[in-house]
Amino acid sequence: MKFNDILEGDIVIMEVSGKIMGGDETALFHGKLHEYINLGKKSVVIDLAKVDWMNSIGLGMLISALTTLRNVSGRLVLANIDKIESILTITRLITVFDHYDSRDEAIKSFAS
Repeated sequence: MKFNDILEGDIVIMEVSGKIMGGDETALFHGKLHEYINLGKKSVVIDLAKVDWMNSIGLGMLISALTTLRNVSGRLVLANIDKIESILTITRLITVFDHYDSRDEAIKSFAS
């Protein structure tokens, strides 16, 4: 897994790519998330357009990020879940996460 973070106004966009299977990258991801929270940036889009595959540790990473943001009155949404939609559906996590078909739609969701 690789990730790139972008700040668009007050919205943090985390572009994740590759296979999400845990490891050092997961710790780096959470570290970066906490850095943004400490800066008062609590609106986060995780863009999954370039994700090839995800295992249960990857799901745990997303759930942990969601919980972390909810605990500080923040909001996390997913964008471009096409490749992991089936695992979200099977685990019923599809109902837990706000998700959008595109990054732009996800960003716009913070305006309402």
